[in-house]
Amino acid sequence: MTLTAQVPREALHSALELYLDLHAHPELSGAEHRTADRFAAQLAHHGCTVSRGVGGGHGVVGVLHNGPGPTVLLRAELDALPVPERTGLPYASTEPGVMHACGHDLHLAAVAGAVGELSRTRARWSGNLLVVGQPAEETLTGARAMIDDGLYERFGTPAVAVAQHTAPLPAGTVAHVVPGAPLMSGSTALDVVIHGRGGHAGTPQLTVDPVLTAAATVVRLQSVVARETAPAEQVVLTVGSLRAGERANVIPDRAELSLCVRAFSEAALTRVAAAVERIVRAECAASACPRDPDFTVTSRSPALVPDEPATAAVHRVHEELFGPHRVGRTPALTATEDFPWFGTGEVRTVYWLLGVTGAQQWRAARSGGPSVPPNHSPEFAPDVRTALPTGIAAMASAALHVLKETP
Repeated sequence: MTLTAQVPREALHSALELYLDLHAHPELSGAEHRTADRFAAQLAHHGCTVSRGVGGGHGVVGVLHNGPGPTVLLRAELDALPVPERTGLPYASTEPGVMHACGHDLHLAAVAGAVGELSRTRARWSGNLLVVGQPAEETLTGARAMIDDGLYERFGTPAVAVAQHTAPLPAGTVAHVVPGAPLMSGSTALDVVIHGRGGHAGTPQLTVDPVLTAAATVVRLQSVVARETAPAEQVVLTVGSLRAGERANVIPDRAELSLCVRAFSEAALTRVAAAVERIVRAECAASACPRDPDFTVTSRSPALVPDEPATAAVHRVHEELFGPHRVGRTPALTATEDFPWFGTGEVRTVYWLLGVTGAQQWRAARSGGPSVPPNHSPEFAPDVRTALPTGIAAMASAALHVLKETP
């Protein structure tokens, strides 16, 4: 079975139209109603039986039965980020403070395009497509919710689950993980509430200032990586949010921290999370806080370790399709995905990076010019003309490898 890297013009036009629309109308995690509508309509147009609301939110599932054979899952994410767009693109976000800064719009368009191609060529293969539009990836909650809602019991268990992710690599290329290595770290996200005793800024001796306690906590937490973690072990601890108070002349009665821990083993995640709790409690005790702090685990996702044999097979498929010069290797990344939850039980996972940086921008950066804007940046702007057809072909070829070829 062969597939060319050239996507038919009509299929590419449809996928590009979807991409431009989604980019202009991003929606945050848990609020992806319009995005789910658009993606579901595309799947239905390509012949899928579509179900909505899977996972208790805006999860979309499309199923395309095409005779006996294996099932392959193609996954894309629905949600955008609370990032104000500064790309200057004519199709920039129309939602203030919200943007597709991580390429999920491109993932959706590529999967829709791949499904269209597989539907058009269904005489060449036999089996089942299970297409997932997953909400709430940025909060690392959507995949687990869909699995817990009986995704596989209701729609069938795939042999392989496949996904890709945009990356600041040259557009037109893909990159697979080094065999046997993790591709992305696992993560634990925590919300912490530090309780103080509020009062007048002019009489601090009558208060317990939670802002000071929170500030000391943020600084001390970095010692977990600097002094409690072996230099060869990759661990990241980030406090992404500190919220406290409203006015300069009022000491508040609470401070809130949101933080995440990233590591490549469950043991490291557990150890660092315990160290976080120990330090927060100790700082609160040192400040004589009137109440113990509160801890809430808001998400937890394991490290992403793609199945080695399945990944090697898709790597070969991509080399045959694009040529070895367009298929590279990537080291482990300390970004985190909730895609590993789809790899439960006997389901194997395959995951690669999709380059989205235009040639001119890439050459300029390598020559000492401005660096390439990374994912989550307000300037993140994929070269869609090159990246989208590559993403469509990469997904379709991976699916075809799993599906049963017909004579």
